[in-house]
Amino acid sequence: MSTKLRKGELLHPDQSRGVMLEADLEPVRMPPAPRILVIDIETAPIELLGWKIWEENFSVDQIGQDWSILSYAAKWVGERKVIFEQTGGRGAAKVRNDDILMPGLWRLMNEAQIVVAQNGKRFDIRKINYRLIRAGLTPYSPVRVIDTLTESRKLFAATSHKLAYMSEHLTDTPKDKHKRFPGFELWLECLKDNPAAWAEMRKYNIRDILATEKLYLRMRPWIANHPNLGAYNKEAGGNCPKCGSVKLRHTGHITMQVGVYAEYQCRSCGGWSRGKEMLNPKAVRASKMV
Repeated sequence: MSTKLRKGELLHPDQSRGVMLEADLEPVRMPPAPRILVIDIETAPIELLGWKIWEENFSVDQIGQDWSILSYAAKWVGERKVIFEQTGGRGAAKVRNDDILMPGLWRLMNEAQIVVAQNGKRFDIRKINYRLIRAGLTPYSPVRVIDTLTESRKLFAATSHKLAYMSEHLTDTPKDKHKRFPGFELWLECLKDNPAAWAEMRKYNIRDILATEKLYLRMRPWIANHPNLGAYNKEAGGNCPKCGSVKLRHTGHITMQVGVYAEYQCRSCGGWSRGKEMLNPKAVRASKMV
């Protein structure tokens, strides 16, 4: 005889593991630390001098104008304010001069302990680093980088791992399509210092930040190597390593190579964790083969 599973009812025969849906998760106010920064930059293209548009290899002496950062948007996870800075409004001749952005970018990166970015490891962070050192700035304090693109590729067989696809299917904040200046036109008009294009770029850049933050929070309980947020809490007691919540549910035990540990699931984010101490006696552990 089949029985209907009720919300929250345990499935495992030892009653240690239960079904937890996202709808069952309980909201919790997170501790103030760590500072998690979501960031996204938009860059000006390289202008290259050549004789044809197909299968052309360019050397550095064919660079007409090098790339630069046009704008950046940033947001602290858990805060409402979105920060946006741009190089526009000073005339087309100064649009490619991003020196005015560097102090603000450096301060944000220096204050952050964790930085979240879509394709951040290959693009945004390295681009930011180069423009900072080019501007004569010293390194900011070390940060941990969570790249939502990299993590998505590790975890999911999604049809696409691009922000446009993932934000549409996993969040309520899809990426903006900048319809007024479609495609490359938006960058061309910003290089002309067109105020309407800059307004569109601001909207586009900020929307990327909001979409990335939503995607990060949705993915966070799935990320295996996420920095342990519980370690930032100075108070005694257990915290979820994924989100820092104290609302943990003891679900039973997990067996590793030779040790047995207590197992927990977070009621705030749904992430899994285990205790630090081995529960099986030392004599028993010593007798196990590896």
